[in-house]
Amino acid sequence: MSIQQATSGQEDLSASNPTASVAIIGSGYWGKNLVRNYSQIGALKAICDKNASTLAEFRQKYPEADVYLAVNEVLSRDDIQGVAIATPAETHFALAREALLAGKHVYVEKPLVLEEKEACELIQLAQSKDRVLMVGHLLQYHPVFVRLKELADAGELGRINYIYSHRLNLGKIRREENILWSFAPHDISMILSLAGEEPESVSATGGNYLHKKIADVTTTHLDFPSGLKAHIFVSWLHPFKEQKLVVVGDRKMAVFDDTRPWREKLLLYPHQINWEGNIPVPARAEPEFPDIEEAEPLKAECLHFMHCMATGERPQTDGNEGLRVLRILNASQRSLDGEGRRIIIGATHADRMPEAAPFFVHPSAEVDEGAEIGEGSKIWHFSHVLTKSRVGRDCNIGQNVVIGPDVSIGNQCKVQNNVSVYKGVTLEDGVFCGPSMVFTNVYNPRAEIRKMDQARTTLVRKGATIGANATIVCGITIGRYAFVGAGAVVNKNVPDYALVVGNPGHQIGWVCECGERLNDDLSCDDCGRQYQWQSDAKDAILPDEK
Repeated sequence: MSIQQATSGQEDLSASNPTASVAIIGSGYWGKNLVRNYSQIGALKAICDKNASTLAEFRQKYPEADVYLAVNEVLSRDDIQGVAIATPAETHFALAREALLAGKHVYVEKPLVLEEKEACELIQLAQSKDRVLMVGHLLQYHPVFVRLKELADAGELGRINYIYSHRLNLGKIRREENILWSFAPHDISMILSLAGEEPESVSATGGNYLHKKIADVTTTHLDFPSGLKAHIFVSWLHPFKEQKLVVVGDRKMAVFDDTRPWREKLLLYPHQINWEGNIPVPARAEPEFPDIEEAEPLKAECLHFMHCMATGERPQTDGNEGLRVLRILNASQRSLDGEGRRIIIGATHADRMPEAAPFFVHPSAEVDEGAEIGEGSKIWHFSHVLTKSRVGRDCNIGQNVVIGPDVSIGNQCKVQNNVSVYKGVTLEDGVFCGPSMVFTNVYNPRAEIRKMDQARTTLVRKGATIGANATIVCGITIGRYAFVGAGAVVNKNVPDYALVVGNPGHQIGWVCECGERLNDDLSCDDCGRQYQWQSDAKDAILPDEK
C-alpha cells in the first residue's frame, strides 16, 4: 500500500488482515491518539501505561483492548504482532530493543532514540529479526505533504533552491526535552525528503527563557551539497500557532500551511523573476490550489505500519530515515551548545579539530563541540567526549570510554578501557580508573521512570586509584591517594590514603602515595615515606612532614 493509498482512506488493512494486532505502550499526551486510531482500524489489542487511573478509563472506552501496567506482559503475548511506543524519548531505546528481541514489529514516536549508536543497534536488530522498525515522523503521511512531494519529484517546482519551516505555538511546554527535540524532527524529516540529500553542515542558535538549561526558541540552518539551503524556526513561546513549510523552486513556490482550511493548506505560486535591462523584476501570479482528498494523517501513518507488518515492505520512515533525522538533531544540539558554531555532518574528528591541535584524538573517537581537551592528552579508539566536558593536560583516555556531558577530569588522569564517566562525576588530578570500573549517578534507577533530577555527585580526589571492575555507587567521595581494589563495591566515603576491598567495600589498611601498602607503623618500604595519625581516633592519616 503506497502512502497515497493510505492517505486516501480507501483501504482498511484490518479487512484484508484481520489477525493483525497492535499494542500501544504509553497512552498519554500523544499515545491516546494512537489508541483511538488503532481502535478505529480494528487492530487495537492492548494498552500499556504506568498510570492505573488512565488504564481504568481506557478499559471503559475501549473494551476490546486489554490493559497492562507492565511492558513484559504485553511483549510475552504471541497474539500481538506489533507495538507502538509513545513514551518519553529517553525510554525509546530500551523499550524498542526489548520489543524487537521479543519478535515484535516496532513503531516509535519521534525521535527514534537520543543517541546515534542506539539507532544503529535498533536498525541492525530489526534486520536480524526480520521485523519492521518505523519512526513516527507524522507529516510524511499528511496528504498535503504527500501531494507536495509528488509535485516536487515531478519537477513542477523546478530546481528547489530554498526551504524554510516555522513550527510555533504558545505551549505545550516540556521539561523532558527542549524545543529543538520536541518540534523540529517533523520539519527535518520533511526537508530531507524534499531535498533528496543530507546536509553537509548545520548551525543552530536559540534562547533559554523559562529554564536556564532548556531552549524555548531555536533557529537551525542547513546547507546541502547541491547548494540548497534550509532553515527551521521552532518556538513554544509564540503568541499564535503557525505550522508552515515554504519551498522555493525556480519554477514555482509552494506553501504548506497546516493551520489553514483543508482546501488552502497547499498553495502553489507560479511566480517568475524576469530580467529587464539587467534588473531582476518579479512577476507575480495568482496561487493555485491542488485538489487533495481530506484524510487524517495519523490514521494514514497507522495504516502504513500495519501494511508494512503484513507485507514486509520498508516503511516510508524506517529506522534509517530516523537515524538521518537524529544525526541532524544531534549536530544541531552541538551547535546550540557551542553558541551557533557550524557543525560538519559526518565529519571525522580531524575535520573538527583545530590545526596542529596539541592533543591526540584517534580517528574513530568523537569529541563534541564545546568539549575541552588539554595539551598532551590522548583519546583512543571509539571513545566519546560529550559536550561541556573538560579533560585536563597529559591524560590518557582508553578505548570505548564515554565522558560527560558536563564532566571535569583533572590533569594526568588515566581512564582505562570500557569506563563511562557520567555527568555528576568529577576526577581531580592524577586519578586512575581501571578497566571496566563503573560509576553510577542515580541511586535507585528505573528504566521506565526518569530520575536524572535525583542524580548524586561523586568526587574522586587527587591521586586516587580505582581498580578494574570496581563499582562506585553515586553520592560519595573517594579520598586523596585512596586505593579501591579490583571488583570492590563502594557505597560510602573513602578516607584519604585508605585501602578498600570487597563487597561491600571495607577498609583493610592504608596506602602510600606511591601505591604500596603501608606497614603498621605507617611507613612505606618501597619509597621510604612516613605517615602519621591525624587524630587520636586513628581513622585518618597524613604525610609526616618532618
